[in-house]
Amino acid sequence: MKSKPALLILFAGLVGALSLGFWNSHVASAQSPDSDTAALKAQIDALRGLVPSQSHAMADVDYHFANLWFAAKNSNWPLAEFYLNETRSHLNWAVRIRPVRRLSSGGEFDLRPMLQGVENSSLAGLKISIDKHDRKAFETAYRQTINACYACHMAAEKPYLRPHIPEAPATRMIDLQPNAEHK
Repeated sequence: MKSKPALLILFAGLVGALSLGFWNSHVASAQSPDSDTAALKAQIDALRGLVPSQSHAMADVDYHFANLWFAAKNSNWPLAEFYLNETRSHLNWAVRIRPVRRLSSGGEFDLRPMLQGVENSSLAGLKISIDKHDRKAFETAYRQTINACYACHMAAEKPYLRPHIPEAPATRMIDLQPNAEHK
């Protein structure tokens, strides 16, 4: 999680370097369209090799979503809002990494509309419950979000990925109590 900014900086630098290199070679040598296309495809493949897998982003979702549960259970609403925002951000990252999944039928499952539906329903419900500091509504919205997550896993032919209410926080370093003091 700490390496994400460094990875993004590395990725941006590589994109810039590759783009500049491609542009310079294109202008200097006036290559044929076929060789330009081949060079561009090679650069795209190199960039794809640098992007983490969708499962990496989803592991981050797991971390933030589990901590969200315990932040709300401890009525630490600012921390709950933080973890909800991180969950949203990492769900969007996961879908940007792999927006469409190929299905065993040969068809495709576009994750973008599914994520939009989850954001507009259960994640919106979590936000409302956090804003109102309503633990009962939070628990209902959290369970609805778990069901929405599982529906996505089922549609993506990953029924073995069954989320549930976490038994323990994912964090070992963050104090989830609302008025914790630094020791």
